[in-house]
Amino acid sequence: MDSVKRLTAEKPVVIFSKTTCCMSHTIKTLICSFGANPMIYELDEIPNGHQLERALVAALGRRPGFPAVFIDQELVGGANEVMSLHVKGELVPLLKKARAIWL
Repeated sequence: MDSVKRLTAEKPVVIFSKTTCCMSHTIKTLICSFGANPMIYELDEIPNGHQLERALVAALGRRPGFPAVFIDQELVGGANEVMSLHVKGELVPLLKKARAIWL
């Protein structure tokens, strides 16, 4: 749990992703399209990816979907939640509030 807290504190937007997940790619592209520069952890490519995945499960109390998007150290959710925020016009204000973007 401490590792998740530490990692999500590094940047305003942190995404835990898997390179084989098309929804992870879509959400990373969406967030970056607003000018955000998220910290992205590709769990299937980093040496401690399995440990991080277990830490996410422990921190969240459930297995997260991928991507797992944190904005301002809070879990926003996965692709469905992020897309829902975007469609409702709430994603950009959330990114601004977290100081991930300035436009």
